[in-house]
Amino acid sequence: MFSRSFILGRAIANPAFAQKIAAQSLFSTSAVAHKARLPHEKLRYAPKVSELKLGDYTAKSQRVGVIARKKGMTGMWDEWGVRVPVTVLQLEKVQVVSIIKTSHPDCARLQIGCGVRKEKNTSKPLKGHYDANGVEPKAKVFEFPITPDAALPVGTEITAAHFVPGQLVDVTAPGLGKGFQGVMKRWGFSGGRASHGNSLAHRTPGSTGNINPGRVYPGKKMPGRMGGKNVTVIRLPVMKVDTALNCIWVKGPVPGHDEQFIKVRDSTKLVKHRLFPEGAAVPFPTYIPGQSPALPRETIAKVGGQDPLIPSSD
Repeated sequence: MFSRSFILGRAIANPAFAQKIAAQSLFSTSAVAHKARLPHEKLRYAPKVSELKLGDYTAKSQRVGVIARKKGMTGMWDEWGVRVPVTVLQLEKVQVVSIIKTSHPDCARLQIGCGVRKEKNTSKPLKGHYDANGVEPKAKVFEFPITPDAALPVGTEITAAHFVPGQLVDVTAPGLGKGFQGVMKRWGFSGGRASHGNSLAHRTPGSTGNINPGRVYPGKKMPGRMGGKNVTVIRLPVMKVDTALNCIWVKGPVPGHDEQFIKVRDSTKLVKHRLFPEGAAVPFPTYIPGQSPALPRETIAKVGGQDPLIPSSD
């Protein structure tokens, strides 16, 4: 395996070798050192998007996700008058920051930014990254995998109309931190006996191992810091979309505290489930004002089925 300095030295001494390396290189820069690509380095691919236009959604397509802020929980009533607990998620200036190169031509990634960050609070490397892409500094940035047909140009704004009422989404966010907790709260241990000779061992974990091998196995459930890690809740229905407030109403609770950044994307684990309601018009690759059909301010999902308040005849 040759080092980059060895290739650079040969390129300087032998111009023919430099031309060969430049022809094999994927990146076209003036420096020979940047053109030299080692054998173990992979080719990088990125979809080329010249303009934003509507496409046809297929079962193999994967749209980009968004970053939303959790505003809190409330309730709404469905078409049958049944109260449904929902979480309100608001999209604040969600834009495509850049297109990430990957090692496979059929896989792509988009870098999505949310909110606004003051320029004085932005580091110089990040500021240069935003300036190179023509995007204002963002408060939070995440990457989402997509299929090449769902690529979006840099600077495209994604609104709440990106989602369809009734579709299923996966949400990811850090859960609430619980601090340092014992084994009963952290892992659900039953603890020791309440009486009959028990002294100061009511909530202890008990034995942590045997004489042989004389050590504690890695991964042993013990007291420690609880919570604060990423949690993903899958297949949550979108109950309502508000295009004026740029909010989506998601059924049930969502991990994280209020004002937490939440990653929302189309569900991927669809076992006996439909991603979108039957006959729904899916905005692909996203909702484009002027090209997509005009939407009302609020669109509520239809639950369907039979009225649950009417007793069945069985």
